[in-house]
Amino acid sequence: MRILLSNDDGYFAPGLEILARHLSDIADITVVAPERDRSGASNSLTLDRPLMLRRAANGFYFVNGTPTDCVHLAVTGMLDHLPDMVISGINRGANMGDDTIYSGTVAAATEGYLLGVPSLAVSLTSHKAEHFETAARVARQIVERCQREALREPMLLNINVPDVAPGTLKGLQVTRLGKRHKAEPVIKQLNPRNETVYWVGAAGVAQDAGEGTDFHAVSNGYASVTPLQIDLTHAAQIGAIRNWLGQ
Repeated sequence: MRILLSNDDGYFAPGLEILARHLSDIADITVVAPERDRSGASNSLTLDRPLMLRRAANGFYFVNGTPTDCVHLAVTGMLDHLPDMVISGINRGANMGDDTIYSGTVAAATEGYLLGVPSLAVSLTSHKAEHFETAARVARQIVERCQREALREPMLLNINVPDVAPGTLKGLQVTRLGKRHKAEPVIKQLNPRNETVYWVGAAGVAQDAGEGTDFHAVSNGYASVTPLQIDLTHAAQIGAIRNWLGQ
């Protein structure tokens, strides 16, 4: 099995190295990741300048672009074969609910999915990040399941793992995305040149975190596994909009 790994924290991130190590004995691993932290980059592609691909001392490749750039470049130009799977992570911090819209981690996996490759986005749900190994074991468990029995349709899974010791994780739960309250206001400051600058505020707390959501699973000690889709069409509103436009 051939797996392409990427992330949005940069090629030097510990979560990426731990993930590669946990998968290297069951798959042929290639790592292509951003040269620096690109958290929050979402699905952006770099179209205004050329990209450069370099190789680090540990064998990982890095790109002066976004997570989406990394997967796109690898699958459509660098690799001489289509990978069997794309895995993005392990992210330092959760990507649950509305986070998926902004997440570079999810974006890298999404690009793989759009290019026809089964893909996983894997996140550890704490910025303290004390137990990357727990998330790596969950990723490996899903890879091994795919090796035994692949899904018959394309797969894009968003996986969030509590930051707990491996032996205390209660298991996996298949979930839906929850929803957060709106983000906190931007933070206004003056820089040393007396210019006004703004920091984007923190994400809102969970609003829809009931049973069946990713928030609920993680808060109860389970890793959440949420299947995602890319069709953004609000099908239920098509008739109403036609009537509204007089069609």
